[in-house]
Amino acid sequence: MSTRRRGEDLERAILHAAAEELRESGYAGMTMDRVAARAGTNKNAIYRRWPHRAALGIAAYRHLSDAAMPNPDTGTLRGDALEMLRRANETWSSPHGAVLRSLLAAATDDAALLDLMRERSGADTMDRAWLTMLERAVARGEAPPTAVHPRVAAMPMMLLRAEYAMSGIPSVPDEVLIDIVDEVFLPLVRGRA
Repeated sequence: MSTRRRGEDLERAILHAAAEELRESGYAGMTMDRVAARAGTNKNAIYRRWPHRAALGIAAYRHLSDAAMPNPDTGTLRGDALEMLRRANETWSSPHGAVLRSLLAAATDDAALLDLMRERSGADTMDRAWLTMLERAVARGEAPPTAVHPRVAAMPMMLLRAEYAMSGIPSVPDEVLIDIVDEVFLPLVRGRA
């Protein structure tokens, strides 16, 4: 006889099931019925935690992101920033990136999803990683304390996302990543002094 899962165990099972559905079917193909079946629970258990599909989709993506978040520490801000952008670039063309692309595509027609994506962007896992990177640079004396700012931290990824949108390809050449770091990010960080 199996025991009934509750609390965090059940939430993890639901998020894992939703993440697998996103990977296999994209946001458009993810249904609460399929997630419930995959998680071995019922839809009511899902709806008690996430009021609609959009909320579950964002939570599942964040669950994937938290598990796959890089935290490079090369010893220099430039090295860390380049490594973060390179890993993000690799991720964008991976199955994890396909999940994000499906969420972004669906957001154009789903107001609730778009609102959730906007709402969650300030507390994004990637932004926290960039803030941590900036804090390490301050501790090493490479950056002024005023550089540890959410807009400064978000800027490299915003530029990378703009490159994806403008080029329409799932991978950006390395020389563009170097330009983002050397020509925009590092001058911005230094200019905050």
